[in-house]
Amino acid sequence: MSVASRTATNHNIFQKMGDIVFDRTISHQCGITMNDSVEARAIAEFMAKKPNVTVTYQPALIRIDGEGKLVFKMDEISEILGKDMTAEIFEVNTSTHYGRMVRIDDNTVTLFGNMEEVFAYIE
Repeated sequence: MSVASRTATNHNIFQKMGDIVFDRTISHQCGITMNDSVEARAIAEFMAKKPNVTVTYQPALIRIDGEGKLVFKMDEISEILGKDMTAEIFEVNTSTHYGRMVRIDDNTVTLFGNMEEVFAYIE
């Protein structure tokens, strides 16, 4: 899939500073940024099919943003990649993230945009 066709299917979250309206609301967004790679493209295309997920392709980076929470299942990612993906490898491939990242178990990494949901996982 070409960059142009991938970008056309996903809306760009970035705005010009003059177009940004600051209202005193709380965002429940969360997301990750990955260096553009075969693995990152496969993960992005898979995640783009999920509700409330926006994928933005930049020249060297791919952002995956979600509303509420993003759930990354290592077995699902392994299946689309055709090779093993562990939570450790996933976290290394993630350049940065926002929201609270919680490793639920060896198969699941979840990013929470709503901080109150995180309390269920904090001891």
